[in-house]
Amino acid sequence: MSYLNLSSKELSKNIRLNAVRMVNRGGSSHIGSVLSIADILAVLYANILKYQPKNPKWSERDRFILSKGHAGAGVYAVLAECGFLNKAKLMDHCQDGSVFSGHVSHKGIPGVELSTGALGHGLPIGAGMALAAKLDRKKHHIYVLMSDGELDEGSNWEAFLFSAHHELSNLIAVIDRNRLQSIKGTETTMALEPLQDKFLSFGWNVEEVDGHNHQELKECLNLDRRKKPTVVIANTIKGKGVSFMENEVTWHYKTPANEFFQQAIHELESIEI
Repeated sequence: MSYLNLSSKELSKNIRLNAVRMVNRGGSSHIGSVLSIADILAVLYANILKYQPKNPKWSERDRFILSKGHAGAGVYAVLAECGFLNKAKLMDHCQDGSVFSGHVSHKGIPGVELSTGALGHGLPIGAGMALAAKLDRKKHHIYVLMSDGELDEGSNWEAFLFSAHHELSNLIAVIDRNRLQSIKGTETTMALEPLQDKFLSFGWNVEEVDGHNHQELKECLNLDRRKKPTVVIANTIKGKGVSFMENEVTWHYKTPANEFFQQAIHELESIEI
């Protein structure tokens, strides 16, 4: 269900541009992580999620949780594009006294279900929400967007077991599989492969897609599922859309300033829809 006049591709472009401006203005970081998930956010909010911007606590809404909370600028950006927030307020990001903290926060921000930052919390809470909805015979879904690096957290694997046991078919986890975490690649830090086999062995439906292909994402996230929860492995590129940021782990930490900022904006504005 969409309340937008934008296509998902237009929305993803706006998310990227807004996020780069926000991170530049606030002198903050994690822009590579935001660019990695912009297409996933765009497809979810343009084509998949049920929500009402003027009634953010609508009981029948789908719940979205960003477990990789450091990419919060992307969530603020998409919520502003969807009418939850005043776009002009985004420029308060990471300023003193602003509600727009670097890690996503629900405090004072309509449309954010959960404050996150410490990794490994989103899926366990999402599983609890999904079980509650099932017990109450509610029809909404819970979507949790996770980083691949946070799969090192044991709390996630407890949640994977729990969700399969309770047949939480209303729970969808999306893994931002950009293969970079903290300071190294995921397979160097703590190998995850064969990742698909792990999820299958835990009793989940598993889909694997190009995380920047809007049609693949849309088709996958629209699937009608029964009994099992679903995990979508979305293969992505960290820093997607800005040439000098792509696959560069340093942009997990650096602020796009001066000539880097100007070049990033130029490249993003040049994206053809």
